[in-house]
Amino acid sequence: MSDSMRQGEGVIGRRQLLKGAAAGAVLAAAGLGGRPAAAEEKAAEAKPQLKGRIKQAACGGVFPKGASFEEKCKIMKDLGLYGHDLLGPKEFDTLKKYGLICTMVRGSVGIAKGFNRKENHEACVAAATEAIEAASAAGFPNIIVMSGNRAGMADDEGQANCVEGLKKIAALAEEKKVNVCMELLNSKRNHKDYMCDRTAWGAEMCKKVGSPRIKLLYDIYHMQVQEGDVIATIRENIQYIGHFHTAGVPGRHEIDDTQELYYPAIMRAIADLKFEGYVAHEYGPTKDPLESLKKAVAICDV
Repeated sequence: MSDSMRQGEGVIGRRQLLKGAAAGAVLAAAGLGGRPAAAEEKAAEAKPQLKGRIKQAACGGVFPKGASFEEKCKIMKDLGLYGHDLLGPKEFDTLKKYGLICTMVRGSVGIAKGFNRKENHEACVAAATEAIEAASAAGFPNIIVMSGNRAGMADDEGQANCVEGLKKIAALAEEKKVNVCMELLNSKRNHKDYMCDRTAWGAEMCKKVGSPRIKLLYDIYHMQVQEGDVIATIRENIQYIGHFHTAGVPGRHEIDDTQELYYPAIMRAIADLKFEGYVAHEYGPTKDPLESLKKAVAICDV
């Protein structure tokens, strides 16, 4: 994940999207296409019935450029998604209006500044505490936190500091029944110097904290870039994983056949492990954003 991905949108405008009949059907079913009510009802009846073994969600960058948040909610509802990642309380009411949830509440102070330095603990604990309270009040399951960058610090020292800091919020997370998920990011290409860049490091951190509510956000794109061996690694560490992100490798674009990961097998492995959390799409579309998202949902519906 990058900051631009969190705040960014798809790269193709809505006017261009409306040219495609399939995209038009999706927009109409979501209430965006300006078609008569009868046609909208017919399109809604034709929406895919998902198997539901994988509970899917989305991040902001996968949607059409210029779509309002309410329009995004309509798209998510129409495609059978559970909700949206990386939001704060101001969006909660709109999500609930459409029967959606925030699948990952913002709880970090940034990517480079995280729990791996003691001088950051006060700010990190305050931000995470606020997010845990907000998520709990809304009935949402997860918040995101970050390790921070190394900046010359040894990994074992940073891990010990993360453990110390996360223990300060673990009891609250348990009380409020909210997962605190530290994201795994690659330091090879996208987030140079980020510390929590290997699954083994993150899993050991979770083990040392010793709380069932301290988890990892396993970003499949990032971990393929950093270490590979995705399915075996997920199987070996599933008890420490609270959430997943998807994207294609290379480039963090669509998860279709233009990239090297075979997502149907990855999703089957996750489903077979009886994973009860969410899998959120977080890629930058290079094609029709609505069609790309619709395809991603179908690929992951195993």
